[in-house]
Parts: sequence; structure tokens; C-alpha cells
Amino acid sequence: METKKKQYAEVEGLFTWPADEPHLIGGLCKGCNTYFFPKFSIFHKPGCPQGPVEEVLLSRRGRLSSYTVQCFPVPPPFVSADPFVPFAIGLVALPEGIEVIGQLTGVSIEDVKTGTDVELVVEKLYGDKDGNEAMTWKFRPV
Repeated sequence: METKKKQYAEVEGLFTWPADEPHLIGGLCKGCNTYFFPKFSIFHKPGCPQGPVEEVLLSRRGRLSSYTVQCFPVPPPFVSADPFVPFAIGLVALPEGIEVIGQLTGVSIEDVKTGTDVELVVEKLYGDKDGNEAMTWKFRPV
């Protein structure tokens, strides 16, 4: 009998999933009115009076402001896809006034351009030793 493979969030509490329209889960500091990600970030703004923090769902769309290419597997304890394939990592400016880093998907490395509008998706990061899929957020062009 074959066991059913599962999908799971690589890190819990960073994004809504499963969801048709996933969102990153951020915080809004009521002391300084600043958005930040992840929501449990303690140091979100120097000099903040550290007011109460409200959990917020960040915008799903943003604009690619910068990117780099990961050309080699990350060292342990992180897990890389096997076989490793280079991929782009982007810095995405969200309407809330913050920038979030995420892997880019749905575009070849050669075609990545700053200024591109992107949206949040949840996709497989890697397959674990049991064949299950660790899921994470990524950004794809719209």
C-alpha cells in the first residue's frame, strides 16, 4: 500500500496556506504605524516605542525592485532541491511600504527585469526524505 505524500509549510506562520490567494502574514506596529515581515520581528524600526502589534495580511502584489541569482546550493542545515538548478531571488516592494525577499518563479533567469509587477504564490521548495513537499512563498510575474 502506497502512503499519500503530504505538502506542508516549510516554516509555519509566515504565509496563509492552503489558500486560493495566499498572503504573507505581517505585523503592523501600532506604536509607530510601521508594517513589517515576518510578524514576529522584534526590531522593525529603530526608536519605535514598541506599541502593540496587529497581525495583518500583506498585499499579494508588488514590484520587483532588485534581484540576484543563487548559483550554488545553500549549505546545511538548509535544504536545496536535488538536483540543484540556479534560481533568482527577488526583493519585492509592497504597497505597505516594505520590501520582502522571495524566490522568483515562472520566469527564466535571463528574463528577470526590475520593475516587473509580481504576485505571491505558494510552491514547492524541496522534497523531503519521505517524498513530501516542503512549501514556501515565491513571487511570479503578472
